[in-house]
Amino acid sequence: MTVPEPARKRHAELAREIEHHNHRYYVLDNPTISDAQYDALYRELLDLEKKHPALVTSESPSQKIGGQALDKFEKVTHRLAMLSLDKVYSEQELHDWLGVMEKEAGRPVTGPFTVEPKIDGDSIELVYERGVLTLAATRGDGRVGENVTHTVRTVRSIPARLRGEPPELVEIRGELYMRLKEFDALNAKLAKKGESPFMNPRNATAGSIRQKDPRMCAERPIRFMAHGLGVVRGRAFRTHSEALAWVRELGLPVVDLLETAADVAGILTYFNKMAKRRDGLEYEIDGVVAKIDDLAMRETLGARTKNPRWAIAYKFPAREEVTQIQGVDWGVGRTGKLTPVARLKPVVVSGVTVSNATLDNLDQIRLLDARIGDWAVIKRAGDVIPDVVKVLKERRTGGEKEIEPPETCPACGAKVGKPGEEVNVYCTRAMYECPGQLKEYIGYFCGRGAMNIEGLGGEWIRILVDQGLVKTPGDLYRLTSDPLLKLDRMGEKLASKLLDAIAASTEPPLPKFIFALGIRHVGEATAGALAGHFPEFDKLMNASLEDLQQVHDVGPTVAKAIHDWFRQPANRRVVADLLSLVRVRKTEVKGDVFKDQIVVFTGGMIRMSRDDAKRIVLEQGGRIADGINKAVTLVVAGASAGSKLDKARERGIRVVDEEEFLAMLGKGTRGPV
Repeated sequence: MTVPEPARKRHAELAREIEHHNHRYYVLDNPTISDAQYDALYRELLDLEKKHPALVTSESPSQKIGGQALDKFEKVTHRLAMLSLDKVYSEQELHDWLGVMEKEAGRPVTGPFTVEPKIDGDSIELVYERGVLTLAATRGDGRVGENVTHTVRTVRSIPARLRGEPPELVEIRGELYMRLKEFDALNAKLAKKGESPFMNPRNATAGSIRQKDPRMCAERPIRFMAHGLGVVRGRAFRTHSEALAWVRELGLPVVDLLETAADVAGILTYFNKMAKRRDGLEYEIDGVVAKIDDLAMRETLGARTKNPRWAIAYKFPAREEVTQIQGVDWGVGRTGKLTPVARLKPVVVSGVTVSNATLDNLDQIRLLDARIGDWAVIKRAGDVIPDVVKVLKERRTGGEKEIEPPETCPACGAKVGKPGEEVNVYCTRAMYECPGQLKEYIGYFCGRGAMNIEGLGGEWIRILVDQGLVKTPGDLYRLTSDPLLKLDRMGEKLASKLLDAIAASTEPPLPKFIFALGIRHVGEATAGALAGHFPEFDKLMNASLEDLQQVHDVGPTVAKAIHDWFRQPANRRVVADLLSLVRVRKTEVKGDVFKDQIVVFTGGMIRMSRDDAKRIVLEQGGRIADGINKAVTLVVAGASAGSKLDKARERGIRVVDEEEFLAMLGKGTRGPV
């Protein structure tokens, strides 16, 4: 049947564009469009081929699985093709997948299905012969990949030799990836060196594995999770679940959060659960994967040219998109620092229309070389304001404008300046004289780690400051119901609730009070250290630089910031005012369980809050640290402990769980704490 010329022309355009983006994604590790935009192009091409089957040729992108093997590495032919997964984006499409599978099988297809997170990483095949790693190959185009054994050997989660009694040959397939915190630390390290940051963990992983020098890869925090098998000689399995359990016994990490689902309803339940958990995971996922668990049924169903029939990827809405920077607004923080926010051409990301994204600071603007008029990649995670993560310089027209900081504060009109050699600019007015700084500071003061005034959020703080009811933090404690009830949308019940929350904060522990003051460089751990060294607040307020540097983890820069803060008359007036309104509870040492110990907490606790646990450590003669360093002596690891736990184990630091921590206190393991 003849294909209409417009359809043939559009198909050729789509094929060229898709091949271009395949090359940038798979070969150069440098995509210029988002996954959602790529998927839209690909689905348009598939729709054309569905209407006009004559367009399907061996050269069509629909007949390929991925990018081409890199010329700089030895090419490897997979014994069993590494097929990519077909994708669905809605509940109806998921039901359609099952319907098509049953039609092609000629009979009903029943569960159970395995369901797992779709890790946004780089696919790899590990070949073990008689238990020894002999080859690691990328997926490449699905049939021919590239030999990256030299770099994969540096990945610590991949053993050089399997445990137990491995068979003659086993091909283990999975994803290489980076944890988000470790990826952020890597980018920060690159930025410090003046090098360009990676766009996302997936590109950082792919770029690291494709290095000629394995030493560079060894420095990157790459991890591995297995999710399937290729060819196996000398061992047979009935189900996929059984096979993965065996892989775990061999000493390899297997995709976590793996579950089984009886039917499509179970797959949907798992999808919704993972969508809610997505932002709390340590690594990026972009959907969930459902697979028929029964391996005999998989054999019956078989595969198409590109995808297995027995598996599907149910994708989440896109978290990255490409849009244009139309302008830059500058906000002022509690320290007076001006922060740039990009005004964007509105774009839908993760189901939400986004029109602003942070540019962080002037250093980041220069590192990105971002300009007004640029097209850029933005990333949204959870409810956090999106980030501009990459500028697409190849799309510049020459009309873009440099981003320059304002000469005056956008909140109060005062001149801005640069303290010392800092690249950032600051409002030159004091915190209590600039409404922009004041609003941010009051929000910080009310936060959970500080005075913990529940229910007093940003919108009410803005109103209270704009109405002149709060000019210093002490004014919060002078609020009464009469002025509150005159505010729009403020009823008696809400006013009473806010006043009760303020009253409940009038006896703060000394560490929280110090933290609430908002002194630059003083986080929760430093506030705790200061409270332990200066149990009387007035001694801290009048401490010399030399006295301050005697405190653990307080160096010259932090000591100067504290000393200078307390020497400013406006700050001393605010402190005196607060001390007349609240009663600060001193940190009293009640025992010596943690004497000479420096403790780090990571993960969630069940039987007590982390704040209470930190308070107990201080009361028992210990000190608190935020991160792992050579001085730390103990790590308390709760549920879902992160990279701090790994670092502690690498350094041989003692690690205890919550029950062991409580046992050290003589609390036992039963009943509430």
